[in-house]
Amino acid sequence: MVVAGLALNGVGIGALIQAGLGLGAWDVLHQGLSDHTGLSFGVVVILVTVAALIPWWPLRERPGVGTILNVFIAGIVIDWVLDWTSPAHALWLRISLMIAGVAIFALGQGMYLAPRLGAGAREGLMTGINRKFGISIRLSRFLIEASVLVLGIILGGSIGLGTVVFTVAIGPSVQLAMRICGYRERTTGDEVTRPVAAGAPGR
Repeated sequence: MVVAGLALNGVGIGALIQAGLGLGAWDVLHQGLSDHTGLSFGVVVILVTVAALIPWWPLRERPGVGTILNVFIAGIVIDWVLDWTSPAHALWLRISLMIAGVAIFALGQGMYLAPRLGAGAREGLMTGINRKFGISIRLSRFLIEASVLVLGIILGGSIGLGTVVFTVAIGPSVQLAMRICGYRERTTGDEVTRPVAAGAPGR
């Protein structure tokens, strides 16, 4: 489920790139860095993923198997999709790819986060903020995406209708996908309820 989810992330990003209507915030950053360094899009994704793990320490997020897999799978799949596909030209196809890209990406997020085998670097920021500060998944994701988008624009990444759609829709879409896949987000004041054996002290 984790591997399939990460692969869907790569497919969704590939669809957005080939739609040519603007990329999601992180991918605007990836494209800007790729243009400046000459590295492939997928390689840049891998390097940025590693860098995004740094804030995990103050957020007290713990890496897992899913975290390690996330470093490599999405970037590899993105380069594979770009190698085997071509940019769309018809407007109806570009819009369809844009919508499908956002939906596929969100579903992939829900699939690999739900098993709790370790969030990806970017999603760890999202869930870490949710857990530490009680900010909803939707809002935390939006704040992260908006901040990264500004940096990506400065670096010259591609923006457009797809950027707006992705930035606005990704928070609610990921939150819905995570709930469908069984992930329960935490809010401030949540308590974990555990069964207490008869005669045993409880709290």
